[in-house]
Formats: sequence, C-alpha cells, structure tokens
Amino acid sequence: MPKFDRYLLSQLTVLFGFFALVLVSVYWVNRAVRLFDRLIGDGQSAIVFLEFTALALPNVISQVLPVAAFAAAIYATNRLSSDSELVVVQATGYSAFRLARPVVMFGILVAILLLLINNFLVPQSRAQLAERQAEVADDVTARLLSEGQFLTPVKGVTFYIREINAGGELLDVFLSDERSEGRQTTYTAERALLLPGDQGPRLVMFDGMVQNLSGDPQRLAVTRFSESVFDVATLINVTKARNPSIKELPTLTLLRPSAALLTQLDRPAYQLALEAHTRLAEPLLSIAGALIGFAALMSGSFSRFGTWRQVLTAIGMLIVLKLIDNSLIGAANDGAGRWPLLYVAPVLGVLLAGAVLWRIDHPRAGRRKAVAG
Repeated sequence: MPKFDRYLLSQLTVLFGFFALVLVSVYWVNRAVRLFDRLIGDGQSAIVFLEFTALALPNVISQVLPVAAFAAAIYATNRLSSDSELVVVQATGYSAFRLARPVVMFGILVAILLLLINNFLVPQSRAQLAERQAEVADDVTARLLSEGQFLTPVKGVTFYIREINAGGELLDVFLSDERSEGRQTTYTAERALLLPGDQGPRLVMFDGMVQNLSGDPQRLAVTRFSESVFDVATLINVTKARNPSIKELPTLTLLRPSAALLTQLDRPAYQLALEAHTRLAEPLLSIAGALIGFAALMSGSFSRFGTWRQVLTAIGMLIVLKLIDNSLIGAANDGAGRWPLLYVAPVLGVLLAGAVLWRIDHPRAGRRKAVAG
C-alpha cells in the first residue's frame, strides 16, 4: 500500500474509533437510563442491570458504526483539505478516484466489522437478552420479597411482608385479593414460605386467618388456619415456552429454514430470507456513506467561510439515500423474491459518489455542456 494510502487510512481509522466511541456512549447511556428505571424499580440488582446493558451493546454498535464511518470520512477529508495536503497530493497527479482508494478500503473494513457484528454478535445477544428477560419476569423473589413495602404485583392485589429472617421465612404476611367483583379476601399469617410448585410458585402460610367480605349486603366471614396455600403464579406472568424471534436466529438458519421452524414461527420463508439479507446489505451502506462524505467534501473549492456547504450537501445526500433504502425495505416486505431490493441503496450510494468524483476529475465536461446549452 502506498504511503499516502496508509496515511489517509490511519487518519480515517483513528477518527472512526473516536466517533464510534462517542456515539456508542451516548446511545448506550440513553438506553441504560431506561433499563435502570425499569430493572431497579422491579427490585433487580445492579448486576442484572449491567448484564442487560452489556447484552444491548452489540445492537447499539451496529446502528452507530455506519454513522461513525460517515463522520470520520467528512472530518478527515476536511482536515486534509484545510492543511492543503490534498492539494499537494493532487498536484503530483493523483485524481479524485485515486484519492478515494483508501476511503474505499476503509469502508470495506467497516463493512466487514459490521457483517461480523450483525450476523454473529447481534443475534446471539438478542437471544440471550430475551432469555434473561423471561427469567427476570418470572423472578418472584425480586418482585414480591421486599421487606416493609406494600406491593401491587397485579391490579387488585396488595402484598406486604414485615421481615424476612435468615432462614428464608416470611414474618407477618398480609395479602389482600380484590380481583373478584364484589368480593374481597384478606390473608394474614404469622409465618410463610415461598415454595416452588408444578404450576408455579406457592405461598404456604402458617398460623393465620382468612377474611372474606362478599354478598349484598356484604358479610364478613373469618376462618382461622394453621396452614394455608395461595397460588402465587396467578400474581405474575409465568413465561411459557416461547417461540424465538427471527432476529435471534443465525443467518444461515434464516437462509435455509426447515419446515418445522417455519411452522413454529408461523412465518413465510421469504420473511426469514429478508431478515438474513438485511443483515448482509446494511453493512454495505458504510462503504457508500464513507464515499459520499469524501466525495462531497472534495467537490467544493476553497472558501473563507469553510466547508459547511459541502458538509450539508453530504448530510443531505446521505438522508436521501437512507430514505430510498427505507422505501425499498418496505417494498421488499410486500412479497416473496424481492430481497435484491435491499442491495439497491448501497449500489446507488456508491454510484452517486462515483459520479461526484468523476465530475471533479472532468470539470471541463460540465463547462462544455453549460456553454453548449
């Protein structure tokens, strides 16, 4: 690799790492705040919070890296242009297409990184995150066993524990159930244990009483007991065996699904193929984005007011390209055999950047057309 290519590639890589770190941190912190409110509010520990945020990180990275590549291309090109380094290199005979070679190599490296993340890390992290979310949803200990707090696990039910001793016994338990219309049942017990059962966890209460308030006019019936069992599974959403999401499945499985998998997911095969090709096509946008940023900054001449016009042009071109990509994704979802539409936007982006670079290398062609017109 020539010296200039290595130099520009190193500049792009360093800036890409910086922008990726900043953007990932912003997105990650934003998501972590929402997770913190939800998990800590449900009684989960800080370790569970850190685990959830770590599992969400690959998906955040996959969304941020194309933007970081675009920003790195713009910043690096602007800095080299401001320092007149590009002018010196062009004076030696380098064309705009030749200058774009390290940018293409940079885009390919980012695309390879995104391919690995989209096809390996993201599906695995999504699958593990879904499993942990199901486990947390069924974690009765975290949701119900809180000392000195009146909890409402579901509408119409109030639960209170004064203390939990070292042996795991619940002391001075109060449970009010008003889910049945016109009837209120209140359990009080000196001691209780939370035990697993075939249909879900059960609350076994000792030395207490049950108060039933029902009827019209309402009447109170009191029953004392030495032992009573309450089905706690009715207070929580006990997760049944769930079908995996297509976003959790490996790419090869999506491309070659079995009949049993299609039946289990209740999805047509073309939808699975679209998900697989989306994972393969999205990384290619990083190549188009880097080239568009480079070409737009190269297209402008020197100005005392800076390069803000070229930057806005590059951002506008990228927005239009993304809008085209979104519309083509929607068209591809309308029927089978339309997955090639997913690759149109990256190709258009590369062609658009190539057209701008060609115009830079052939300025006289544009002037001739203008004079002829």
